Amino acid sequence: MTNTWTDRWNERYANNEFAYGEEPNNYLKEQLTQLPIGNILFPAEGEGRNAVFAAQLGWKVTAFDISNEGQKKAFQLAEKNKVSVDYQIGELANLGYKAEQFDAIALIYAHFPANLKSKLHQELDQYLRKGGIVIFEAFSKNHLEYLAKNDKVGGPKDIESLFSIDEIKADFHNYEIITLEETVIELNEGFFHNGQGSVIRFVGRKK
Repeated sequence: MTNTWTDRWNERYANNEFAYGEEPNNYLKEQLTQLPIGNILFPAEGEGRNAVFAAQLGWKVTAFDISNEGQKKAFQLAEKNKVSVDYQIGELANLGYKAEQFDAIALIYAHFPANLKSKLHQELDQYLRKGGIVIFEAFSKNHLEYLAKNDKVGGPKDIESLFSIDEIKADFHNYEIITLEETVIELNEGFFHNGQGSVIRFVGRKK
């Protein structure tokens, strides 16, 4: 990750207000409450809203991001909600996670740089046990038309950083597909996800 990328997210998370709110993502909430509690990993977790929600349900929560400001906010939110989250700063390869450590991985608007996104998805696979679940929601390539109408809905402005169903099938080729769809939803998450957007939603079980 470049310094420019890190600086961008530190700037976004530096304010007192939570950029994407304090409430969990709706799709994560819906999916996570259906799973048996275990160990879960949140890549690119930002200010911690989803990690804290999982901890409130009783999950053992691990998260990482490149933003120190995001980590500070996550610890603040965890303390407010009286839960504990293991949140590291750094890139995946350097964080020391163990093979098959996690029962679930939640990728919620984890928009990595375009040249890294598929590689990181495939690297994450080794840390999920067989039978483990991936929960994914992020903007689709068709989201650009919604972003053009309303920049308050947020999301990357370059098509390469957005996702398609075919990309998810390729990145998670060794998964049983439970759900994989492109759909239009209404977002109301803090300051930066507001309005209609096109997303990919995926739930898969590792074979």
